[in-house]
Parts: sequence; structure tokens; C-alpha cells
Amino acid sequence: MSFFKDRNCYLKNYNLTLIDKIRRFNYKYLFLVCLVVMIGIALLYSAGNGNWDPWADRQFMRFLLSLSLLFVVSFINLRFWMKYAYLIYGVGVLLLIGVALFGHVGMGAQRWLNLGFIHVQPSEVMKIALVIALARYFHGAGNEEVRSIKFMIPPVLMMLIPVFLILEQPDLGTAMMLVFASVGIFFVVGVQIWKFVAVMGIGALSIPVLWTFLHDYQKKRVLTFLDPERDPLGAGYHIIQSKITLGSGGIFGKGFMEGTQSRLNFLPEKQTDFIFTVLGEEFGLIGSYFLILLYVLIIAYGFYIAIKSSSFFGKLLAIGLTINFSLYVFINMGMVMGLLPVVGVPLPLVSYGGTAMLTLFVGFGLIESVFINRDMIIGRRRSIDDK
Repeated sequence: MSFFKDRNCYLKNYNLTLIDKIRRFNYKYLFLVCLVVMIGIALLYSAGNGNWDPWADRQFMRFLLSLSLLFVVSFINLRFWMKYAYLIYGVGVLLLIGVALFGHVGMGAQRWLNLGFIHVQPSEVMKIALVIALARYFHGAGNEEVRSIKFMIPPVLMMLIPVFLILEQPDLGTAMMLVFASVGIFFVVGVQIWKFVAVMGIGALSIPVLWTFLHDYQKKRVLTFLDPERDPLGAGYHIIQSKITLGSGGIFGKGFMEGTQSRLNFLPEKQTDFIFTVLGEEFGLIGSYFLILLYVLIIAYGFYIAIKSSSFFGKLLAIGLTINFSLYVFINMGMVMGLLPVVGVPLPLVSYGGTAMLTLFVGFGLIESVFINRDMIIGRRRSIDDK
């Protein structure tokens, strides 16, 4: 693959001043991200019946904090993230273990760590940590190594450990995202197609066994996805109301703050998982397409930045984080349209939430770091500390 063209290159002295980094920053990419956030804050304002409290004002403050964090992360040298990739992953795993032992229970699930001033959701942190660790692992790999089953055991274990810890919380949606993001990286680095087919075949044959391990509410979600009308006032209520809300907007929508489904509270979780339906009702098909276009542009920019990177670590980091972001979009929109089971995945940058916003902006900061350091060549056969 062309991604391996720099395998024999060695680390080149590459030091940028702060002014250089500011000049090389991709402001178009940041503008698209901020525009989506502003749309989200406007929708939260509408969902709050024209009030900043309780969602819009908090989301705005989180945005400012996240934006500051993005700049800090983006100006850190790319070699730093590569050097401490495994340490970051290890901290993420320890946080997940901490959730299992001391986690805060909310909405029927044990997914948060209570730090007093804030509740942290380590599963969101792991979405970033796993991508960094996998990018570090495959940075020094060649085609022959990737084709080796023995070589693939460590990255598969890297993926499975947090997946099992997250499934215990339980959080099926995040576990699925970790698996799909990892599989995307495996595909990019050149893992043979037959291995994916074999795993999918084993997974299909294991469905009856896996079904027995699902929690009752997870089984109900799958059955409701297949037939929402089987429990229209219970498990199927969310998705039925979501479809009604989306369809009621028509082509041009009812107008800002004129959505009856959301304002009359027919739509549950309108500020989080189902906020896309608020957009569909108030701005119709046109408004929905506009948001989807912004998402497509952000994803396209992410892959563009990956292609421009001279280091394989940078390529994998940008690709992995972009895949992770695209999974947020695909799963949430598929969920609210009834195309996927309801698994509790928020709409990125739009849904109300603190940890998700922070981790997404850390991811964007890492992608910006890849772009700023796009000319950095990192050797794939020597220590990253060599100068």
C-alpha cells in the first residue's frame, strides 16, 4: 500500500515555533466544527422552550472550554502523542476499571466517575486513547507483519479489553463504536479481507450465544427496532415519536422554536440522543441536509489531513479519529430514523453532553496537530526519541 512508502525513513529534525503553528493551523476545519456546535446550541435553546437554561448556556460554556483544549492539544508536537500513546491507553483502561469498582450510577447504568466537580465518562476517553495506541502500534509495521496472525494479537487485545469493560457498564453503543473504529484502522493498514470475512462469519454463527449475554433492556431495544409497534407506549415510544417528529417537518420545517412535538414534550431525550429530530421538525428536510453536508465536509477534511501527513502515525491518527467521528453521525442518525436500534449514541457536537464534547474536541485537536505537523517525517524502524 502507498501508506507504507515512508517505512525506511528516519526521524527528521522538525521544530516549529508557536507562530509557525498558528499560521499552519487549519481554520477552515475549525470553522466547520464551530458552525455545527452553534447549530447544536440553537437547537438546545429551542428545546428549552426559548430559554438558555438548562441546556444551551451549559453547552456554550463547555464549548468554550473544549475550544481552549483543542488549541492546547493541536499545538503539542505530534511526537509527544506518539511517545506516550501506550501510557494514554493504559490510563484509559484504569479509568474504565475505576468505573467498574467505584462508578457513579446514572440512568440505570454505571458509566461515570464522580470527581466531585464533574462526572467523567471514561468510555468516551477510550475512543481517543484506543485510536492513539493503535496508530502507535501499526506505525512501525510493514505489510508482511500486518498479514501475520501473531502480529495482530496485541491490537485485537487492545480493542477487546476496553470493549468488555464497557459492555459491563453496560454501554453497547460505545462498545460497538470501539470495534468499528478499530476495524477501520485494521482495514487501512492492510489486514487481508478474508480475515474480516472470517470474523464476520464467526460473529454471525455466534449470534444465538451472544443473545443470551445481552441485558433485558438491550434485547428489548433490538426487538423494538424490528417491530416498534409491538410496544408503542413503552419501548417503542421513542422511535415512533422520533419518526413522527422528523416527518412532521416536511421540506422546509415549521420554523425555529415552532416544533410542536418537541415543545409539547412528546419527544423524549430531545436534548441528547434525539436532538436531530428537533432539527428535522423545525427546519425540515432542507435543514437536515444542511447539517449532514457540514458533517460530510468535516469527515472529508479529516481524510484530507490524513493524506497530507508525511508520517504514518499521523495518517492513522487522523483516519482513526475521523472514522470515530463518522460513526457518531451514522449511528445516531440511523437510530433516530429507525434504521438502527436505539443504543444511546449522541449526535456529535449537537447533543447536550460534557464528556462527549470535550473528547470530540481533543480528537479535533489531534487532527489539527497532524495537519500542523504534516511535513514531519517519523522513522518507522528507530526509536521516536532519536534525533
